[in-house]
Amino acid sequence: MDTFISPPSGSRVLSIQSHVVRGHVGNKSAVFPLQLLGLDVDAINSVQFSNHTAYPSGFKGEVMSGDQLWSLIEGLEANDLITYTHLLTGYIGSKSMLQTVLRVLETLRKHNPDLVYVCDPVLGDAGRLYVSPELVPIYQNEVVQAASIITPNQFEIEQLTGKKITSESDALDACAYLHDMGPHSILITSMDIKSGSENDGSYLTLIGSTRRPQKEGAPCQFRMKVPCLAASFCGTGDLLSALLLGWSTMYPDDLATATSTALRALQAVIRRTAEAAGVKRKSE
Repeated sequence: MDTFISPPSGSRVLSIQSHVVRGHVGNKSAVFPLQLLGLDVDAINSVQFSNHTAYPSGFKGEVMSGDQLWSLIEGLEANDLITYTHLLTGYIGSKSMLQTVLRVLETLRKHNPDLVYVCDPVLGDAGRLYVSPELVPIYQNEVVQAASIITPNQFEIEQLTGKKITSESDALDACAYLHDMGPHSILITSMDIKSGSENDGSYLTLIGSTRRPQKEGAPCQFRMKVPCLAASFCGTGDLLSALLLGWSTMYPDDLATATSTALRALQAVIRRTAEAAGVKRKSE
């Protein structure tokens, strides 16, 4: 059935996130899948690195400054090329860049007040920050308020809310807290929490919460589980955020369906990657 669904005519995404020469993270995980779903995508690389930052011998490359980003936007605007329906942001490498992203969003919404901003607040994971701590309060106090959809992991939503998450109830409370700040839809993309005997470490939990189509009252909330593999895959969060954006254009008032459809695609990519590498599920 999904085969016959397509994004609304004129859908165009500006994607601002990282780029690596070798590997698939950031824009290299996001742009092609969005294009396959039928959206036009323009990419700005917030950093350009040789490889992702977890390699044992480090990485080389450059971080885009806020001034450089703004120069690109000025060029687009001068040529009447600001025609975006969506903004997608991922890894942002500096304070000036993040502050300029907010200026970019303001400009995009000047041209299209209905623009949807999907924010993947790439701050860190597994208890450690990937970015400078000075970026955290900007996300907390400015970026979250401006976002339409936000896709943090467990560590990131703890950073955004200042609330420790040890249970699904904590996660739902954190989502309600973020709703009051601005975004109508929230997807916690991975949580490693114990929930009685049903969590033996072979699954990750995702929590979704949305106030669409209703704008007031209790949000619609859901839980989904995905199997874990005995391996680490870079770029999966970037891919999931892009897929969620893509499918949310087709299911704008149904976050659960957009999420489940995006997850099926993500799991297919991971499964094929794992099969090629000979990786098995944790429970096997």
